[in-house]
Formats: sequence, C-alpha cells, structure tokens
Amino acid sequence: MELRSTLAPLGESRKSILWMRHIHGVDDYCLHGWCLVNLSRLDLNLVIALRALLEERNVTRAGERIGLSQPAMSAALSRLRRHFDDELLARTGNSYELTPLGTALRDRSATACDLLERVFSSQADFDPAAESREFTLLASDYGAAVFGAALARVLHHEAPGIRLTFQHPAPSVVENTATVLSTVDGLLMPHGVIDGFPSVDLHQDRWLCLVADDHPEISDELTLDQLARLPWAVYQRPYDAPAARQLSMLGISPQVEVSVQTFQLLPHMVEGTRRVAMIQERLARKAVRSAAVRVLPCPFEAVPVQEAMWWHPVHAQDAAHIWLRRKAAEVGATLTGHGTDEAAPAGQGAGPAPGVL
Repeated sequence: MELRSTLAPLGESRKSILWMRHIHGVDDYCLHGWCLVNLSRLDLNLVIALRALLEERNVTRAGERIGLSQPAMSAALSRLRRHFDDELLARTGNSYELTPLGTALRDRSATACDLLERVFSSQADFDPAAESREFTLLASDYGAAVFGAALARVLHHEAPGIRLTFQHPAPSVVENTATVLSTVDGLLMPHGVIDGFPSVDLHQDRWLCLVADDHPEISDELTLDQLARLPWAVYQRPYDAPAARQLSMLGISPQVEVSVQTFQLLPHMVEGTRRVAMIQERLARKAVRSAAVRVLPCPFEAVPVQEAMWWHPVHAQDAAHIWLRRKAAEVGATLTGHGTDEAAPAGQGAGPAPGVL
C-alpha cells in the first residue's frame, strides 16, 4: 500500500475512487493498482514514529529521539505493524533488522516527514525583511554559480534573515521527481529534462566549446570532424550531458576521456590537453579566468539552455514560497536583461576567441 503525497496524478481514477467510497461506504479503496487511504483514520504522529523506528532500528533509541517512553514507542510499533500487516522490524539475535517492507518505507517515511513539516510551516503572510527562514534549492554547480549567486546577492540586501542552501540533485530526481521536489523548495534545471510540475523561467544561455589555449590542432574555428576525432571531457550526469545528447543527433559519438560531476571542473580537464568540452556561455566567463583555455563557437546549432526553477504543488499557496518564486523571476529577468555580453578581453592570455564572449 502506497501513501501518495499528492492525488493530482490520479485524474479520473481519483474521482472514481471517491465515488466508490460514496456509494459503497468504504474507507480505503484500490483501483488500477492505486490504494487511497483515508487520512482522517490515521494518526499522523505515527509517521514520525515510523521514521524513527526504521532509522534507529531500536525501540528505546527511537523513543528517545522523538521524546516518547519505551512503552509508548512499543505501542506505536504495534499499531504500525497492524496497519501494514508486517513486522517492519524483525529481531535477529540481539538486534533488529528491517523487513523488505520496512526497508522500502524507510526513505518514504523520511520524505513524508519532510513534506508534513513543509505543509505545517506554510504561512499566510510573509515579510522578507523581518522573517527568518531557510530555502533549499537543488542545483548543479552551473545553476548555483550563475543564478544562485545572483539570487543570494539580492537576498543579502533585501532579506537578511533568509538562508539559502544549495544541494546537488541526485540522479533519482528524474525518476522520482514528485518525491524529490516535495522535500525541497525548488530545483534549478533546464527545460527538456522534467515536466508536469510548475516552474518559472529564469534565463537563457548558449553552449560553447572549450579547448586548451595552446591546442596544437585548433586555431579560431572548430569543425565537426575535429569534434568526432578529438578526445572529450564531459559533465557526467546522463540526463544533463549536452555533448552526448546534442552530438548524437549529428551522428557523432564523443570519445570521452574524462567525466566530472561539476561543470566548473571542465576547464581544468581541458587545459594543457587535446580535449574538447562544451560549457554554458555564462559559466565560460569564469572559465577563461581560471584556466588557460579558449572558448569557441560550436560548429553546429546547439540547442540553447532555458534555465528554470521547478517546485512541488504543495508550495503553491505558501506566502514565503510565493515570494521566493517572484524574487527568482525578478533575478532571472535581470540576468536576461544583462545578456551574455560580459567577458574577458579577446585574444589576451586565457581570454575567449574573438566574437564569442
């Protein structure tokens, strides 16, 4: 039985379930593999107890963690076992091990607790100059360095009590988007990777190619033949790797020598080698100052980056989150207004090639 944090994806099935409840007088009903639980019959404090029990795997420690006595925690475990019709914790010698269902529920209970905390911390009014709150955004190093830094500067002056935390998104963000988004305030990611969730567009960027300043085979232009023949340094996340995705449409399979977890490492993996990399123009401004590299136009029409901030619908009516979304849109508009014209002087040491930045 799976307790979903949102019923929106059910669509007509949800309506059918609610209608069946009405005409049959049942509290729980399953349809097409979905089970809808009547939350009014559940003690949501059990979610907190469930998380503590599954993470601690010890009744006494779990009770101490959430402020319950050992008898009260044992009673909570008994209720949870009846609800799930599973032991959840199985004694092995002098310790407890999680059952398969208990293992599956461990992460789900943590997500549920995070979501409940966000729901009950929602506010009807929000004064950014006086409030104290933390916003957590998932972002690649590119998103944090370009948009995140600009947002942080604005908040520093306008909302001194607001804290920003940037975390690197896990690969599971694509497969379990709803679950991941329900535990944070937003995800910075370009269009074309996820959909079906509310978002605000931030800014556009374009892809450029990165080569060593002293590359022996490349002058002021790159060719498709060179991209196919030369070794590559790439950003390693498969769902956000521009080189493999865009070049594959041209029939080119990059010869990857190095893959890294951050875009900002790419210049250092290209410097002093024959390698090629692709990097966003806004990040390229920083790259040419940190390594002996040149930035050149791509020899093909690379699909531009449309950066956006995505969020879970649970935040829709939260006054603080509404303010964050508006501020994000304002900062994004400022970046768009500035364009991508700032750069180091062309042709000077590690500067970009003429006409690029």
